[in-house]
Amino acid sequence: MIEVEIIGDALPAGVVEQACTLALATAGVEEGHLAVEFVDANRIAELNTQYRDKDGPTDVLSFGVDEDGPAAGPRELGDVVICPEHTEDLLEAVVHGTLHLIGMDHEIDSGEMLALQSELMSWLR
Repeated sequence: MIEVEIIGDALPAGVVEQACTLALATAGVEEGHLAVEFVDANRIAELNTQYRDKDGPTDVLSFGVDEDGPAAGPRELGDVVICPEHTEDLLEAVVHGTLHLIGMDHEIDSGEMLALQSELMSWLR
């Protein structure tokens, strides 16, 4: 079972849970915990500077935890942090951030992540 902890109310919980579960299922991940947090521009800018050495706010950041390594209990997948002020489509940001948690990276792949993201969005709409 996928457990999604949602911090903030920018989207209905059921919508966030469905998007995360669907994105994780594409990698065969059926169990684990992740958090999706909606934050303001100042907070995401702090995180962007601290973890990516980039100034200013961004739309979404992902922080994987257990990755592929062993976990002591239920797999801790990580955190997805979204700034509604800088996000055109909140649901797509949830999918995008969750795909990063399963190891996808649009900055180094050949378009696979964004193609999958587009396909998932067509299923969620």
